[in-house]
Amino acid sequence: MHIDHIGIAVKNIQEAAQVYELLGLEVKNIEEVPSQKVRVAMLPLGESKIELLEPTDPESPIQKFMDKKGSGIHHLAVAVDDVAAELEKLKKEGVRLINEEPVPGAGGALIAFVHPKETQGVLLELCQHK
Repeated sequence: MHIDHIGIAVKNIQEAAQVYELLGLEVKNIEEVPSQKVRVAMLPLGESKIELLEPTDPESPIQKFMDKKGSGIHHLAVAVDDVAAELEKLKKEGVRLINEEPVPGAGGALIAFVHPKETQGVLLELCQHK
């Protein structure tokens, strides 16, 4: 297991990416993730990535987050081998989940979120790359 990425909610991907690019990071791709109502830019950083998340809809979870808290760190994603198995294990232990089943994420990954009340206020994403 390792940190797959840190998700950062931003108003505009291009504007937000400028500072990271000055540091030598490079936007590898930008894609739309309809299941989350966002556009996503990934900036590789060693074994992990910085994920910039721009809402595409007023009902996007990212837009709702920014309405309450503004731009900033949204979640921490941990790479796992099998999201469905991890969800089952957490459910059996009574852990509150946002996603009971994996959903499509950026880069073709399967993802699911653990409720932040279970992780001392951190929104935790489980991320399985195919």
